[in-house]
Amino acid sequence: MRLSLIAASFFASLLVAGSAQAGCLTGAAVGGVAGHVAGHHALLGAAAGCAIGHHEANVQNQKQQPAQANTPDGSPAK
Repeated sequence: MRLSLIAASFFASLLVAGSAQAGCLTGAAVGGVAGHVAGHHALLGAAAGCAIGHHEANVQNQKQQPAQANTPDGSPAK
């Protein structure tokens, strides 16, 4: 039961995270719950969840931005 709750929370946080700040907050919430369930390590779980959520949000933001070449005028390469 606990594992399914943790898994559902994790996947829900992946869908909700829209920016790096939201990624940190949702990751911290999920990590805090998981850390608490895993042995009363909520603060450690929240810190790790924040770091992971922030990283995942940055990766998603990088994927959404169009790739631009380093041209002198800043226009995309053809």
